Amino acid sequence: MARTVQQLFDLSGKTALVTGGSRGLGLQMAHALGEAGARIVLSSRKAQDLQEAAAELQAAGIDAQWIAADCASEDDIQRLARETLALLGHVDILVNNAGASWGAPAEDHPTAAWDKVMNLNVRGYFLLSQAIAKGSMIGRKGGRIINIASIAGLGGNPAQMKTIAYNTSKGAVINFTRALAGEWGGYGITVNAICPGFFKTKMATVLIEQLGEEKMALQAPLRRLGDDEDLKGITLLYASDAGKHITGQWLAVDGGVSALVG
Repeated sequence: MARTVQQLFDLSGKTALVTGGSRGLGLQMAHALGEAGARIVLSSRKAQDLQEAAAELQAAGIDAQWIAADCASEDDIQRLARETLALLGHVDILVNNAGASWGAPAEDHPTAAWDKVMNLNVRGYFLLSQAIAKGSMIGRKGGRIINIASIAGLGGNPAQMKTIAYNTSKGAVINFTRALAGEWGGYGITVNAICPGFFKTKMATVLIEQLGEEKMALQAPLRRLGDDEDLKGITLLYASDAGKHITGQWLAVDGGVSALVG
């Protein structure tokens, strides 16, 4: 008998690891997964931020724990995978969200900054996906991997936005998503990406202050920036059985900005 819509979106009994989960988009996605019934492990670099985020989730009735780790470090990634599996037993859903950006003209962009962005935004996604898949998903013949890319990965930027490493890394995440989906589909693992536009997060604060929130909102067909609810729906679709036949895809959540380009 076919399941109801509510049953398809239900994550009761599921487990999830969300990196970069102590604030912003990561915490929003953790709320979405937890509100649908999943047990959550949050990760980021700072323990205090994680404690506060986990407390927020717990106050909402969500089973949430945390592990501090730096997803730019291979040793930390391996430890994060081991400790998460020890806490949860297995991982059904992995959200690769930890990321960094750097602003500098391309001709003067520091090599060290380029490496920092690439190590966290691309290499970190690969290493953690590999560790969680080998430690849980492949053996269980199923899982959901959600990679956070960006509309910055879909093309170039206006001249005032000098973020070549970030754009390059997010373009890589989109094709990483496709390649991994192709390889791991036989294990029942879906791999999809979300491409957020501008959200009012800490990472975007400086740019919003420079360009002006109202001016940025006017560039979107919906005339608004993203808020603390706008990633919840797509996160739940990708993570649940409602999206079990979707893999290797990306979706822009940007108020329509990307629809105006190309």
